[in-house]
Amino acid sequence: MRRSFAKPVFLEIPRLLDRLCYRFPSLLIDSVIEHEPGTRLVAVKNVTGNEEVLQGHFPGTPVIPGVLMIEALVQAASVLLLDEAEHVQPSAMRTVLRGVNNARFRRLVVPGDQIRLEVTIRRRRRRVAVAAAVARVGDHVVAEAELLIGLALDEALIDPTANVAPGAEIGAGTVIGPNVVVGPYVRIGRACNIGASAVIDGWTEIGDETQVFPFASIGLIPQDQKFKGERTSLVIGRRNIFREFVTIHRGTEGGGGVTRIGDDNLFMAYVHVAHDCEVGHRTIFGNAATLSGHVSVEDQANIGAFSGVHQFCRVGRQAFIGGYSVVTLDALPFVRSVGNRARVYDLNVVGLERQGMPEGTVAELKRAFRYLLQSKLNTTQALHQIEQDDTLQCAEVVYLVEFIRTSRRGVNLRRPPKRLEAMVADE
Repeated sequence: MRRSFAKPVFLEIPRLLDRLCYRFPSLLIDSVIEHEPGTRLVAVKNVTGNEEVLQGHFPGTPVIPGVLMIEALVQAASVLLLDEAEHVQPSAMRTVLRGVNNARFRRLVVPGDQIRLEVTIRRRRRRVAVAAAVARVGDHVVAEAELLIGLALDEALIDPTANVAPGAEIGAGTVIGPNVVVGPYVRIGRACNIGASAVIDGWTEIGDETQVFPFASIGLIPQDQKFKGERTSLVIGRRNIFREFVTIHRGTEGGGGVTRIGDDNLFMAYVHVAHDCEVGHRTIFGNAATLSGHVSVEDQANIGAFSGVHQFCRVGRQAFIGGYSVVTLDALPFVRSVGNRARVYDLNVVGLERQGMPEGTVAELKRAFRYLLQSKLNTTQALHQIEQDDTLQCAEVVYLVEFIRTSRRGVNLRRPPKRLEAMVADE
């Protein structure tokens, strides 16, 4: 019967395993024939009579040692995990075998056999993956085990053309690309990726796993004529993404001295965040969105492309600012504000549901906004009615009332003309 061979999948096995310092004859994978990125991989190893280990194991009766079958499965799992890491943090990860559970050896493997190495990621816990691993020859299982594979960070990788000043602190696993400039007071966390020709300067702190794309400018002096070179800072949290040509300026002495950005935010290309701004967590800034100085943007807000927010304004939690809008008053949380000058287009129901807000909470917010936007009450009267309504007691409504009461610039409660409101509703 003629044996059929699966078509190999292209993965750079030697380059990936080179991170583990494997060299011939220690490479135990010949090719990859199936690959589901981040989940499953099938590789093959063709056993020949020329394997060095067979010369003494055993003379006259060559048999592949069981420990090498486990090693081959570990290498297959490493290729799977390292290939996935390439797309997140290129060239910054390596794998470490943390443990082997429930190893079983079912049959002998001899020269002429082709071992099919199957690994499937069952679960992950931080930087440890648990993989089910099975080795087969033909239809027979020859070895199986549960593998615990750890992902470890390499030392920082700095391109030779990058200019990293003495005194800068670069975390393990961080990649500094070509022509990057890093100032002497910069601190960059672990597993970050700084793209080509980006500039990071000043007293800037960047949290772990942050991505800075090419030509971004982070931590330079503020565009404020009162600034006289004082020591001010920029503090950035973890897992933020700054796309091409983003500019983030550090604070001023008059504004508290710190520009602060939280975790898990996305800043699309050409976004500008001016001095002394505070940005919360999990926000999204569309292309070329701009914050003037001293602006506060709260958690999960979404600011559309080419929109501008006036200095000292606040953008409330889970607010949605439509594209090309100009915000000159505090933007209410939970609603859609659109236009120049921005007007309120009702509750952002779709966005709130996508973010996991319960239906009951959305219903309470709808009733609260009827007092604010659709009744003939003024703002003070509407807030009083909301506070007196026993059916409006959820934390989001309490926060909404507090947001309005603490506003210094005033809140935007203007509704659009009926014609415009209908057009936006249709969209």
